[in-house]
Amino acid sequence: MLRSMYSGVSGMRAFQTKLDVIGNNIANVNTVGFKASRVMFKDILSQTVSGVSAPEEGARGGVNAKQVGLGVTLSAIDTIHTPGSAMTTNIATDVRIDGDGFFAVKSTPDQEVPYLTRAGNFTLDANRQLVNADGQFVLSADGEPIILEEDVTAFSIAQDGRIISVRADGTSEPTDFQLAVVKVANPSGLDKIGGNLYRMTPNAHPDGEVVLSAAGDIEVGTGAIISGQLEMSNVDLTNEFTEMITAQRGFQANSRIITTSDEVLQEVVNLKR
Repeated sequence: MLRSMYSGVSGMRAFQTKLDVIGNNIANVNTVGFKASRVMFKDILSQTVSGVSAPEEGARGGVNAKQVGLGVTLSAIDTIHTPGSAMTTNIATDVRIDGDGFFAVKSTPDQEVPYLTRAGNFTLDANRQLVNADGQFVLSADGEPIILEEDVTAFSIAQDGRIISVRADGTSEPTDFQLAVVKVANPSGLDKIGGNLYRMTPNAHPDGEVVLSAAGDIEVGTGAIISGQLEMSNVDLTNEFTEMITAQRGFQANSRIITTSDEVLQEVVNLKR
């Protein structure tokens, strides 16, 4: 069989995956805290028809190897952790991180390793616990769920993540709760698990450890907390549509390779006549 046919098949599979990633990016163009992905390709091992010949001084020159490539495959699907645009909501429980870092949330207080997220659309539940849209507990820098006292009628969140409470008598004072922010050495190494959540992996941070820090820590570089704003998706529609056209044309070109290879094989079969 012709090598070109299998090369074309590998190209169609690769561009199909690229279109899948682009489609997911476009679908999440308005998802809070979403980070776009990109697809990178690499060539498959080449088949050597003839090897290299070393030159001999004064006798003959060197000859390069003759190699035929065998197609393309996926090199990586990277998550791009550039900041998204800020959307002002003026809601006290809506927060975003101005800088690097992630919020930490837990599904249950007993969960050992928290999940990470850039989506800061938090709310207070009936028990006055700070939770995300799925009811998961938002953690403080001490690793505990944030629960406001009954006599707190209003509150605000400072840039260092400290929650400032306003009581019924009109007095305000800082609480013991400070939003936790997690700095990750390699954010692209995190696992996306859905629901705007990431799971820590050994390639994201040494030993896969989740280290809770306070917001605004200069030494850690966690960034400041901005209350009343949300970080939107970092998907660039202009780039995505351009990449879509490129992937579509690449898919068509590889399908043409398969069609041409089929015609050549048909001519070979017709030699029997």
